[in-house]
Amino acid sequence: MTTLAFDNSYAALPDAFHTRLDPTPVKAPRLLAFNDDLARLTGLDSVPPEERAAVFGGNRVPEGAAPLAQLYAGHQFGNYNPQLGDGRAILLGEVVGSDGIRRDIQLKGSGPTPYSRMGDGRAWLGPVLREYVVSEAMHALGIPTTRALAAVATGEDIWREQGALPGAVLTRVARSHLRVGTFQVFAHRGEIDALKTLTEYAIRRHYPEATGPMDLLRAVCAAQAGLVAQWMSVGFIHGVMNTDNAAISGETIDYGPCAFMDAFHAGRVFSSIDQQGRYAYANQPNIAVWNMAQLATALLQQLDDKEAAVEEATEVIHAMPKQIEHAWRSRFAAKIGISAPTEADMPLIEGLLALMQKDGADFTNTFRALGDEGARDHFVDRDAFDAWAEGWRARIAAEPDPQKVMNAANPAVIPRNHRIEQMIQAAVAGDMTPFERLTKALSTPFRSTDPALARPPTEDEIVPATFCGT
Repeated sequence: MTTLAFDNSYAALPDAFHTRLDPTPVKAPRLLAFNDDLARLTGLDSVPPEERAAVFGGNRVPEGAAPLAQLYAGHQFGNYNPQLGDGRAILLGEVVGSDGIRRDIQLKGSGPTPYSRMGDGRAWLGPVLREYVVSEAMHALGIPTTRALAAVATGEDIWREQGALPGAVLTRVARSHLRVGTFQVFAHRGEIDALKTLTEYAIRRHYPEATGPMDLLRAVCAAQAGLVAQWMSVGFIHGVMNTDNAAISGETIDYGPCAFMDAFHAGRVFSSIDQQGRYAYANQPNIAVWNMAQLATALLQQLDDKEAAVEEATEVIHAMPKQIEHAWRSRFAAKIGISAPTEADMPLIEGLLALMQKDGADFTNTFRALGDEGARDHFVDRDAFDAWAEGWRARIAAEPDPQKVMNAANPAVIPRNHRIEQMIQAAVAGDMTPFERLTKALSTPFRSTDPALARPPTEDEIVPATFCGT
């Protein structure tokens, strides 16, 4: 049996944090995709090729693993659910990569757990390939994210509203799966010793410079502020920013009803379950702050001097909008060639976005075209763009190399919704060629050599809504 160099710290926490169980074996595991680069980084390339389908499909648990399902709670669309947990995922264990970073190795779609809430614990092929493609694209864009190591077909059909669908398992790699909801479950239950243990563990694992709960809060807020600004700079909409999907590490986690915008609109919503627009593109900064306020509320429960702690936590949370604004300004200024922006540059950035929204300009392609002077063609009201461009050119005249700054900030290709849907449909029919084409192009998003993938959807290709992976 394969033995891997697991070093399992979360499994050493008390039983209250998890339920130990193996993944449920599948009928006929078949490897669909394997991330060789990530495997080398994590040491998981030591799994022999002939064993990878069985190991990453959940049929063979490697020596050294400590399989478990994690417990957490969370606010879902603003409503608190006191117990969630890994309802279709098993954490095999942790490895320390060649870069010295500790990472979780988790199987998604690995069968029912005590947290499944009547679900089957499985995943179908579409969401597995979507997460594989989008998470790896995010990594290539330089945005903190969980990553995809393997996709395995199970040889079993699973049943959803659409009927019978092919099953699959995703191997997800993350710096950890600690969430805001992990803290919430113990705070809500009044299990203060467990909350203290979790806080100490999170500090040790992610922010060793932090000296206590409020320092941890400050560090997580800074990470989330930077993350949401990065999302927005590439037109990404998470779609389900519940507190159980807010990772303490500052990584993007859970690619359910996510999407990258085509035509720019600040109010864009894709998630089929987000009827009120809670997680719309432009509302993501507000939700990030709201989520961190929930983390603060949970962390406070373990402190004796509540009054002083509330005052400190309030100060940290109230400072977060400015943190996001600063990170947002830096990201968007780079997109128009400004390397060291000030507040005086905000009207220039906001002016372009307003023109893009009015004319329905493609978010990715318009910014990319600024670098080669082709952006004007993306607008209907070209006189308005010319007026904006006059001020823009005057501003970047003082920049040493604005084109280099723009090319480094503006990807040529993103995982567009229609391409992902086409890829999934092909894969269901047994053709993995579109998947392979997408993953190859998206691995070098700033210098893609596949211009066809940069094309926005035609009217009949538009994907107006995205769906949860469950």
